[in-house]
Amino acid sequence: MTSFYNALIITTLTTFLTCVCHGQETSKQEAADEARPANRLAGESSLYLLQHAHNPVDWYPWGEEAFEKAKRENKMVFLSVGYAACHWCHVMERESFVDPEIAALLNDRFVCIKVDREQRPDVDQIYMLAVQIVSRGNGGWPMSVFLTPDGKPFWAGTYFPARTGDRGQATGFMSVLKQIDEAWTTQRDAVQAQADALTLMIKANRSGVAEEESEAAASALNRNLIDRVAEALKEQFDPVYGGFGYSETQPNRPKFPEPSNLYFLMDRIERESTSEEEREASLKMLTRTLDGMISGAMFDHIGGGFHRYSVDRQWQIPHFEKMLYDNGQLASVYARAYKITKRQEYRDVAIAICDFVLRELKSDDATFYSSLDADSEGEEGKFYRWSKEEIEALEKSLSGFGEFASVYQLREKPNFEGEFFAPEPKRSLTEIAKQKGQSYEGLRDSLQSVKDELRSIRERRERPLRDEKVLAAWNGLMIAGLADSGRLLDRPDYVDAAQKAADFILAKLAADDGVLRRDYAADAKKLEEYLDDYAFFVSGLIALHRATGDAKWIDAAESLTEKQIELFWDEKVGGFFFTTAEQSLLIVRMKNPNDGALPAGASVAGENLLYLNKHSKMFAEHDYLGKLAVAAAAVVKQNPAAAPRMAAVLADYIELE
Repeated sequence: MTSFYNALIITTLTTFLTCVCHGQETSKQEAADEARPANRLAGESSLYLLQHAHNPVDWYPWGEEAFEKAKRENKMVFLSVGYAACHWCHVMERESFVDPEIAALLNDRFVCIKVDREQRPDVDQIYMLAVQIVSRGNGGWPMSVFLTPDGKPFWAGTYFPARTGDRGQATGFMSVLKQIDEAWTTQRDAVQAQADALTLMIKANRSGVAEEESEAAASALNRNLIDRVAEALKEQFDPVYGGFGYSETQPNRPKFPEPSNLYFLMDRIERESTSEEEREASLKMLTRTLDGMISGAMFDHIGGGFHRYSVDRQWQIPHFEKMLYDNGQLASVYARAYKITKRQEYRDVAIAICDFVLRELKSDDATFYSSLDADSEGEEGKFYRWSKEEIEALEKSLSGFGEFASVYQLREKPNFEGEFFAPEPKRSLTEIAKQKGQSYEGLRDSLQSVKDELRSIRERRERPLRDEKVLAAWNGLMIAGLADSGRLLDRPDYVDAAQKAADFILAKLAADDGVLRRDYAADAKKLEEYLDDYAFFVSGLIALHRATGDAKWIDAAESLTEKQIELFWDEKVGGFFFTTAEQSLLIVRMKNPNDGALPAGASVAGENLLYLNKHSKMFAEHDYLGKLAVAAAAVVKQNPAAAPRMAAVLADYIELE
C-alpha cells in the first residue's frame, strides 16, 4: 500500500466515523422469535443464514438480485458476514437484527446482504481485507461492511452494539447507520472516492506482494530464507505459555492454535539438515505450545477436541465454538508430535480429538459436519461450564471427584465470568504426575471414570447447535487428521473412518467433469468450488495413500490436482488464485498466500505437489512446484512468518534442487 492511500483512507474515515471496539459481556437476550414472517433467507441451505430467516431485516443472499436492486434504487449495500457457531454473531443478531427500529432503517436506506463466510470464503476474504485496512490490522466476525452499489467497500467494522451507550463507549449500530446514510446522501462524491481508493488497496494486495517483488523472488530461494522464518517465529513466541503473537504491549490479545506454525516446527525438528541447536529451539517452542494448549480450558478435558481460540494469553478461557478445521489439523499435529517426542499425553490428545469428531461431528453418510456452536440456551459456554452448586454436589456424590477437582482447579475461584468453572489443569498432566511422583498413565487412568461421568451429565444438557454443512475443504483436513492419527498411532479404525468419508465425498461432490463442489445440502450439490476445496481434500487423499498404500487414493489426488491447475493456476506469475475466473460479482480475483487458522490453499497445494512429484510424473514436467515456490518465496521474503507451512515446502524444494 502506498502512503498516499494510507493517508487518504485514515483521513476520510475519521471524518465520518469513530473506531468501534466490542465489549466482552455475554448477552442474555433470547433468540429471535421464529413466529415472525420469513424473509428471503428461508430458502437457503446455510444454518447461519437460516438463523436470520425470521429477522425483520429484508435480507438478500449474495447474488445479482441484491446488487441490481441497489443500483436501481441508488442505495448503499450493508454486507453482514458471519458463521453459525459465532457467539458475537448471535449477539448482534439478538441486539440489532431483530430490533424493529434498526430493521426499518436498514430496509429503508440500504440493501442488506447476509453471507455465511464458510460457504462463501471468497466474499469473506475480499471484505475482511477491507476491515483490516480500515481498522489497521484488526478483524473478526460478525463482519459489517458498507458497499457502493457496484460492490466497492466504503467503510467496515465488526460487531456493533445496537445503540451508543449499550456497551461502554462503543458507537451504536443505529448511529453508524445514520452516519453512513448521511455521508451517502450529502457527500456522494467523497464516498465514491473513498470506495475507489479502498478497492485499489485491496487489488494491490490481492496476493500479498507486488508483482515486481514476485518476479525477483527466485534469488531468495535458499536456506537463509527458511532460517528467517524460524527467527520470525522465535520473535513471536510466548516463552511462558507457548503459542505465538503475545507481546507486552498487547497482553490480552486472543491466542489461536495456529497449526501451520507447528507444522513448520515439526518439519524443522525432523529435517536432517537442521543444526542441533535449531532443532532444540524448535522442539522447545513446539512442546511448550502443545503443553500450553492442553493446560487451559481451550482443550475440552471432558469431551475431547479443541475450542476455536483462547481469549487470554494462558489458554485459560476459550470462545467455546468447536470447528472441524481446527480439530482436523490438531489431530495431525498431536499425532506427529507423539512420533517425535514419544510423549504418551500427545497420543492421548490426538485420540481424544478423533474420538470427539467421530462421536459428535460425523454424519450418517460418514462425512463430517462443520462446527458446534459456542452458545446453548442463549448463553456462551453453558454446555461446557459448571456452577459452584454443581461442583459442591459432585464433591458429595461422585467417587473420585476430589482428585479430579484438585487437578482441574475446581476448588479455586471460578475462572469463567466470575461464577462458573471451565475445567483447566493449568499444566500438562505429564507435569502434574511428575510433581506427584506418579506415572502419567496412572494419573490419567485415575481421572477417567470421573471424566466419563461428567460427560454423561453434560449429555443431558441442551446441546449447542451443530452446523451440518459438509465442506469438501474442511473434510479434507479431518480426513488427513484421521489418516495421520491412524498411521502414526496404530489405529486402523481411524484410517477406516477417513476412507469412508473420502469415498463419499468423491461420489457426492466430485462431478463427472472432475469439478469438486464445495458442499452439498438437501441432497444436492450447492456451491461453486474454491482452491481450498481441492488442495485440502487432495491432502486428505494423500494422507490416505501414506496410511494404506492404496493406489486409488493417489489416482484421485492426481485427477483433482489436474483440475485444480486448470481452474486456479496463474499463468502469468505462477501460484494459485483462490477462485475460478467465473466469479462475476467479485471486485477482485484474490490470492490468499498467508497461513492462518486455516492454512493457505497454496501452501497445502505445494505439499501435495511435492508428494505427487515423487509418485507421479504428471506434473513434474511443467514445473508447477518450481513456479509456485518462486511465487511463495516473495511472500515469505516480505513477511517471514506469513506462510510457515509453505516455508516447510520451500525447505524441501531447496534441498531437491
